[in-house]
Amino acid sequence: MKVVASVLAALFGVQSEANRQRDFSHSSPLPFILTGVVLVSLFVLGLIALVNWVLA
Repeated sequence: MKVVASVLAALFGVQSEANRQRDFSHSSPLPFILTGVVLVSLFVLGLIALVNWVLA
């Protein structure tokens, strides 16, 4: 859950320095990368669905 919160904060640009340091202390960035890809994909798909709904 902390990974999702950190990725969401980073996407909105409100990540605190303490949380950023905590995130970069992990040995593997893979959970952050995968979570970021999933969240951005969901955001893009949501925008596509919204535009299609509005134009329908």
